[in-house]
Amino acid sequence: MASVSIASVNKSFGSHPVIKDVSVEIADGEFVILVGPSGCGKSTLLRIIAGLETIDSGTLAIGERRVNDVEPKDRDIAMVFQNYALYPHMTVAANMAFSLVQRGVAKAEVERHVHEAAAILEIEQLLSRYPKQLSGGQRQRVAMGRAIVRNPKVFLFDEPLSNLDAKLRVQMRGEIKALHHRLATTMIYVTHDQIEAMTMADRIVVLRDGKVEQIGSPLDLYDHPVNLFVAGFLGSNGMAFFRGCYRDGQFVSSDGLKLPFAARGDLEGRDVVYGVRPDDFILTDDGVDATVDVLEPTGSETQMLARWGSQKFTSLFRGRLTAPPGSSVRLGIAPGRAHVFDAASGLRLDGQSPFHA
Repeated sequence: MASVSIASVNKSFGSHPVIKDVSVEIADGEFVILVGPSGCGKSTLLRIIAGLETIDSGTLAIGERRVNDVEPKDRDIAMVFQNYALYPHMTVAANMAFSLVQRGVAKAEVERHVHEAAAILEIEQLLSRYPKQLSGGQRQRVAMGRAIVRNPKVFLFDEPLSNLDAKLRVQMRGEIKALHHRLATTMIYVTHDQIEAMTMADRIVVLRDGKVEQIGSPLDLYDHPVNLFVAGFLGSNGMAFFRGCYRDGQFVSSDGLKLPFAARGDLEGRDVVYGVRPDDFILTDDGVDATVDVLEPTGSETQMLARWGSQKFTSLFRGRLTAPPGSSVRLGIAPGRAHVFDAASGLRLDGQSPFHA
């Protein structure tokens, strides 16, 4: 196991910068997920750690060792790819053993490592099969097994679940998280899926346009996003944003909607963006009348698409609701759950904690 230190790293492809002064400290045994929209630089950063891309400037260290110019095979890392990259003419056992055989490890030792990894992943019964005889989930387990047998200092995952169907993705998320707890090895995982990031990571690194926007635990980023981008990106349903200003002790939107929040006196008249997560709306007689556009029941939850005046938003409630399209419901905001951002810069106005509505 080893820590990973990324210090002021820059990378350009030609004249186009893709990684811009990125610094991240990853502790020994930590599970860190790099997340962001397509083109944000997350896969490039992972490839830099793997040694598949060079660094223009900055320092990369694995453990105490600076590895800027170290070949990938000598970095003691193992990578799991999106497309599995299994050899079709080899059995599962041979695929898993390939890197050890190439290194000249004794046959008995290879077999021991393969069977130990297969037991961890519960694929012992698949060792004699070929990749074409496996399901997508089984192939992904084999790809992880090939990485495990190497006993690396760091595991790297490049969107490993993107080719799986939705139900299998959920299952494999749990299995990878359980694998991390069992192996206690440093893992760095890239995904564009913020649900994967929220459910699996010890810490999340949110990237945009090659820069780090915020680093923190999943719930810290969810509850205390530093800017509008992070607030809008994290969460299975997007945060609702209302534009307006702070006036006379409350938020007043551009079309007259009034919502409460406590703020410093120097914000009087300032243009702000008021944010509410879907699950922080509440049904209350003291709320503001909202017009229902669509109800989407899922059984355990109900998602409601509604409007306050011209402002559309999504709210989420536990249980089942009955409200036909066009009907009115009274909605409020759960106490302490409003988020307020500066309209010009997009930065959170209070630094770290939400305003208390």
